[in-house]
Amino acid sequence: MTTSVLTVLLERNAHGRLVLTLPDGNAHAGVLPVRAFPIAAPDEGISLVGTDGHELMWIDHLTDLPEHARTLVQEELAVREFAPAIEKIRAVSSFSTPSTWSIETDRGASQLVLKAEEDIRRLGGRTRLLITGSDGVQYRIPDTTVLDRASQRLLERFL
Repeated sequence: MTTSVLTVLLERNAHGRLVLTLPDGNAHAGVLPVRAFPIAAPDEGISLVGTDGHELMWIDHLTDLPEHARTLVQEELAVREFAPAIEKIRAVSSFSTPSTWSIETDRGASQLVLKAEEDIRRLGGRTRLLITGSDGVQYRIPDTTVLDRASQRLLERFL
């Protein structure tokens, strides 16, 4: 559906849910932003989806939105896409799986249980990784080369 991002109104209602008002005056409460390419192009291709799961609006680039609407979409995406970035691997319980990792993330200290080596996936190149813990939380490593040497050595044992 092609609708100009400048002709719509996006706001929060009293319950904190996003409300999208289209140029025809129809208001849709409870819209959710969904990234088409959350890892490869996180700021491109965002769909605003209604409560029925149907797309109400397509946004080519997040920067196309007015600042207020862009902020609302970014806040909503941040809540939905909890994926902490690993900054340091402090220790691993063993070099075979399952193993418990003590890590430092951009959101604080944490632990993850790596069930299998297949739960570490390379993303577009050699230095970006996505690690899924046994609880389903996905952790990102945006660039393995910026990890400290000890973290890199621990990680290499699983790659």
